[in-house]
Amino acid sequence: MDLIYSDGITSQIGLFWQQVRAPLLVPFLRIMVFLCLAMSLMLFVERVYMGIIIVFIKLLRQKPEKKYKWEPIKDDLELANSSYPMLLVQIPMYNEREVYQLSIGAACNLSWPADRILIQVLDDSTDPTIKAMVEKECRRWAGKGVNIKYEIRDNRKGYKAGALKEGMKHNYVKMCDFVAIFDADFQPEFDFLLRTVPFLVHNPEVGLVQARWKFVNSDECLLTRMQEMSLDYHFSVEQEVGSATHAFFGFNGTAGVWRISALNEAGGWKDRTTVEDMDLAVRAGLKGWKFVYVGDLKVKNELPSTFKAYRYQQHRWSCGPANLFRKMAVEIAANKKVSMWKKFYLIYSFFFVRKIIAHIVTFIFYCVVMPATVLIPEVQVPIWGAVYIPSTITLLNAVGTPRSLHLLVFWILFENVMSLHRTKATFIGLFEVGTVNEWVVTEKLGDALKAKTSTKASKRSRFRIGDRFKVHLLEVLVGLYLLFCGWYDYSFGKNRFYIYLFFQGMAFLVAGFGYIGVFVPNS
Repeated sequence: MDLIYSDGITSQIGLFWQQVRAPLLVPFLRIMVFLCLAMSLMLFVERVYMGIIIVFIKLLRQKPEKKYKWEPIKDDLELANSSYPMLLVQIPMYNEREVYQLSIGAACNLSWPADRILIQVLDDSTDPTIKAMVEKECRRWAGKGVNIKYEIRDNRKGYKAGALKEGMKHNYVKMCDFVAIFDADFQPEFDFLLRTVPFLVHNPEVGLVQARWKFVNSDECLLTRMQEMSLDYHFSVEQEVGSATHAFFGFNGTAGVWRISALNEAGGWKDRTTVEDMDLAVRAGLKGWKFVYVGDLKVKNELPSTFKAYRYQQHRWSCGPANLFRKMAVEIAANKKVSMWKKFYLIYSFFFVRKIIAHIVTFIFYCVVMPATVLIPEVQVPIWGAVYIPSTITLLNAVGTPRSLHLLVFWILFENVMSLHRTKATFIGLFEVGTVNEWVVTEKLGDALKAKTSTKASKRSRFRIGDRFKVHLLEVLVGLYLLFCGWYDYSFGKNRFYIYLFFQGMAFLVAGFGYIGVFVPNS
């Protein structure tokens, strides 16, 4: 009896599948394939365009020192140190037990006349012990003659943007011409200001000078190696191209120097999104200020080495730009101060393709639509869309980190997994719902400090898998879907996608069950 009932259910499901497949699913899937191919072409053209530009930059050896006037600030015997502009250095931090000494120490050791620089530590810490430690460190440097201010607030309104905004309100800031910003895990070299500030001094149209990030813990684990591959492309290609072609790029929120008059003219810091740095950069760019990217100046910092911290960071970095695009698209289009070409670049290239299309097409096409064509063979994905375009895009992305080319397959699988999280965050930002303004400070483990010691290996004494085995349900469901599609293609299909589907499905399950292992220090 049970067998007959089971056969009846199976027959009903099969009948329903046949009834909805031809009239509904096939046309819908064809539309989705068309849209995804169109988005893939947009991303492909963008990547090839940037690749061509970066080749010309390298061949012609176009360095910012050639494009803009740059000469060292010279000592003047008559003027003494007044030939150097007055500088403010801001270090925002929040419960940074592991790294606060690094950033404060690096800032206090910057090469600049002591009477022409002011270090401002903006401590939003909620842990009284950490606050006391940071304040003590500031007093220690003040005792050495460093002009350092320790500033706190009654609340954390606006998070980092709020802290920076409050810091600019102090009376002593009015005497400063420029402001350098470093997050708590950033360690600029002693000559950072000597190499960046001359661009601002000698070029009054320049509002921002941005340096590149150098990751001290990129070899910590596979997770940090994957991050390095993604971020190296951003710094070695996207930022370089933006600086060379439009004198515009997104401020990275740290390791940069702003002209304070440019910052104020743009409206100062705003906390309306989770990308206050990009928000400020776009507003300043629309005022006509030019930005300079100095790619050969690197500032050491730390990558998130736990999957939990990385997910929070990626949510912020994906949701924020989409939300900012929603808020500023009309304002950009209506702007009268910049050229039509620059407005097109901002709306189409900078925002739409890189911040929205790139996330959506990676997940929707390669993890949903293409696997679905295995179950509905009436819909085919042309080989140029399934193989040639993604392969080219991947290779162009990989040029930023040639030392990791052997990890390319792992990087593809990892980026596809993260595209689910980024796509979700992108839609949250576009439609301004849910956790659109969620701000979780990226956890630092102090790897930058361990890198300086010869006993680093001995401190890595235990191995942790996952974040307490937390299950990420969406990743698990997508992983099961891909494995099912892989099994179906292997058993009945002709697409031969099953190898990719099996590997990608397993990658989703690995992330879904939190099996991303990192070495962590004993506390």
